Amino acid sequence: MARITHVEIFMLDLKPKVKRVDAIQSFVSQETPFVRITDADGAVGLGYSYTIGQGGGAIMSLLRETLVPQLIGREAEEIERIWRDLLFSTHATAVGAITSLALAAIDTALWDLRCKRAELPLWRMLGGSKPAVPMYTTEGGWLHKTTDTLVADALAAKEQGFSGSKVKIGKPHLSEDRERLAAVREAVGPAYEIMTDGNQSFTRAEAMRRARVLEELDIAWFEEPIPADDVMEHARLAASTSVPIAVGESMYSVSQFKDYLVTGAASIVQVDVARIGGITPWMKVAHMAEAHNVPVCPHFLMELHVSLVCAIPNAPWLEFIPQLDGLTASSMRMEAGKAMPSDVPGLGIDWDHDRLDAGRIDGLTAMVG
Repeated sequence: MARITHVEIFMLDLKPKVKRVDAIQSFVSQETPFVRITDADGAVGLGYSYTIGQGGGAIMSLLRETLVPQLIGREAEEIERIWRDLLFSTHATAVGAITSLALAAIDTALWDLRCKRAELPLWRMLGGSKPAVPMYTTEGGWLHKTTDTLVADALAAKEQGFSGSKVKIGKPHLSEDRERLAAVREAVGPAYEIMTDGNQSFTRAEAMRRARVLEELDIAWFEEPIPADDVMEHARLAASTSVPIAVGESMYSVSQFKDYLVTGAASIVQVDVARIGGITPWMKVAHMAEAHNVPVCPHFLMELHVSLVCAIPNAPWLEFIPQLDGLTASSMRMEAGKAMPSDVPGLGIDWDHDRLDAGRIDGLTAMVG
């Protein structure tokens, strides 16, 4: 074991390769904070987090002014202790997105460091449940896409071996969502999964109307139908429909997931490793979901989540949305619609460090220690 001697932080802004529009927003950029931790033996761990379009500067400020200085001299192997100490030191701003996203950048760096020192890939360090996971794709299902384009993308994904396609819903009238989904279902047949995502855009009454259509079309799940902080409305909706209710990408603490699980408000848990605060709390949520016999299908960050879902038994799918191709020397391994975690020690992401250095945003780089 060795103590932390240096911590560097920097941020990049990634532009999506394709236009991404849902019921409430358009993805124009992805601000991505990084944390690089070095210990006394010279071992290095690199972690990261993200925001969609804004808020990155606030995360960098919290890291620089409050969190990173507390790391110097700490024993890097005491990840649970460090995570809880940092969370307590920010109790005035937790629970919340900025704090969780900052904690995640640190926590993922510490796990990367631990795995490298142990010479183990992350998925094996955390449990090693399976060597591959089926994927469903979201990249072709954005709300602005025409019906013909949705159909063509789903057929192409099916041909490539994907297990399903997600289609964004939230058109002004129910009939528009029905027409789009019905066309995809007719094209792909009954055995191919179609997921839907409302992105918190409905009232419960309107979500119940849409859910009846989703039942008719045998939809795999109804994701974020209503605002994510309303547990009881999700519970009432879940009790009124046979369509599984998926939720979790907009939750920022383990306790929030506990409330959803004990009330039956979540049929599928979509915990996001960055928004929950890192790998440490992500695993707690995953095991809690397993205890409730609920599957985990995480949101976004496929390059990191592939190792996490392969570490646990209750994760049937990985969401395909490429994020890091411009920053890595090699992409996540995929074959016949399945994703395989890397066997290289660490998080399993093959960073191109020259590109990381070249893309840094001026004024948001700092070194402590």
